[in-house]
Amino acid sequence: MTKQPEDWLDDVPGDDEIDDEDDEIIWVSKSEIKRDAEELKELGAEIVELGKNALEKIPLDDDLRAAVELAQRIKKEGRRRQMQLIGKMLRSRDVEPIRQALDKLKNRHNQQVSLFHKLELLRDRLVEEGDDVVAEVVGLWPDADRQQLRSLIRNAKKEKEGNKPPKSSRLIFQYLRELAENAG
Repeated sequence: MTKQPEDWLDDVPGDDEIDDEDDEIIWVSKSEIKRDAEELKELGAEIVELGKNALEKIPLDDDLRAAVELAQRIKKEGRRRQMQLIGKMLRSRDVEPIRQALDKLKNRHNQQVSLFHKLELLRDRLVEEGDDVVAEVVGLWPDADRQQLRSLIRNAKKEKEGNKPPKSSRLIFQYLRELAENAG
């Protein structure tokens, strides 16, 4: 009697000793690999878009930093290829510290945007309500000049009534921003 192919597998020596853990293979689809590569390329693009001062705050090794600085100088087609190179370089590195540093920089930007929105609201209240809010501004920033604020508010109200460009409103915002920056 000849053995069937299924029976041959039973005769393989040491087959009983193979762990089931070794048999488990994690399959990664080609699409997932492409998505990960594209994500790293986008991370590289974010790094390249940073200014030189912000770039110093990102933990990059020398090769990657040189590639990013080169990409910042290159224009057009060469830049696209350089971005691909940066994405490829990021694949072999731990990108978590880089992402954390980028998030920290973005949060600083978000805080600045939030401050600007608060200053815009304060400016609008100054134009609408007048002296009551001037006292509030002087309470926040004791260095504030009441007389200058009142004249800017008067001019802003006239411009608003005459449907003119809001030059004084912009000046109020700039003045408030200067006060906030000098206090902080």
